[in-house]
Amino acid sequence: MKINAVVLTLALLLLGGCDQSAPEQKGFAGMGDQALAYTPVVPGRVFSFPADHGAHDGFRIEWWYVTANLKDAQGNEFGVQWTLFRSALKPVAEQAGWANQTIWLGHAAVTSSTVHHAAERYARGGVGQAGVRLAPFEAWIDDWRFASQAQDPLSDLQLSARDKDFAYQLHLTSSRPLVLQGDHGYSQKSEEGQASYYYSQPFFQANGTLQIDGQIYTVSGPAWLDREWSSQPLTANQTGWDWFSLHLDSGAHVMLYRMRQKDGAPYLTGTWIAADGQTETLSSSQIQLTPQDTARVAGRSMPVKWTISIPDKHLDISVDALNRNAWMDLRIPYWEGPVHITGSHPGRGYLEMTGY
Repeated sequence: MKINAVVLTLALLLLGGCDQSAPEQKGFAGMGDQALAYTPVVPGRVFSFPADHGAHDGFRIEWWYVTANLKDAQGNEFGVQWTLFRSALKPVAEQAGWANQTIWLGHAAVTSSTVHHAAERYARGGVGQAGVRLAPFEAWIDDWRFASQAQDPLSDLQLSARDKDFAYQLHLTSSRPLVLQGDHGYSQKSEEGQASYYYSQPFFQANGTLQIDGQIYTVSGPAWLDREWSSQPLTANQTGWDWFSLHLDSGAHVMLYRMRQKDGAPYLTGTWIAADGQTETLSSSQIQLTPQDTARVAGRSMPVKWTISIPDKHLDISVDALNRNAWMDLRIPYWEGPVHITGSHPGRGYLEMTGY
């Protein structure tokens, strides 16, 4: 799960419509707004690779999202995030030039135990400033790149971004198969049927360099790619989510999220990814997800320590932020950062919290 942080106000600004007033949005970041003209997400899609690594005309929103849990030789811990968002203003095919109806947005961040830096980039589609292409695969905005020359793009990639306070260049490799989340890639987000198409590559290994405030570190560790696209992934009643991607030392991985609502219990689901790559969808009855501690971050109370129990998998863990101040102070702000995992299945991972 990841936010679509392009709202109508931004779209109007980039289109030169600054004097227009945007309609009230529903759900977090407008993701519960009706999208009847766009292609719906329905069960039974047959995924096709490498084609589905590219953009999907007809759908309103999608993203390419990478996180990495890294260490240097001295054991210092870091987190890295790289995300490219695509937002279609109309359900039409990509066009060249200023007639293009796509807005692109990039987010990048680095986190240590004491420092968190985040940056964003905006681009209009059709003019070469941002986009996604296949053969060879490349997703980019300005000089931020996620690219591969390999026949299988997700087997060998370069990931890079820079801003005034940080930079990173990472080499990501994996020989493991992709994971289709939910019901064969159909990932439901509410009892009312809102959903996305969603696949992941949780088995990346990353190596490279990371620069924070002028200090350069040589780092390595596990990385995780999420790919989602949809037209209306939330209901108007849903206010945000808490999303976890966990690398367990046992070799297993866990993805889970709860979608919080104005009224009623959150929608909770996840995926257990065994060490051999076999997957099992987790229902809300199988998961116990409980905030344990909060911190005051950017003027709001954030649940920065959690317990997660999945009795069927004998999992009983505590998940605690590496840096409790990992606040993405961007146009649409949210919390995102690396976490420590202790308990029955120690490990590392990432946590994203929106709508607080």
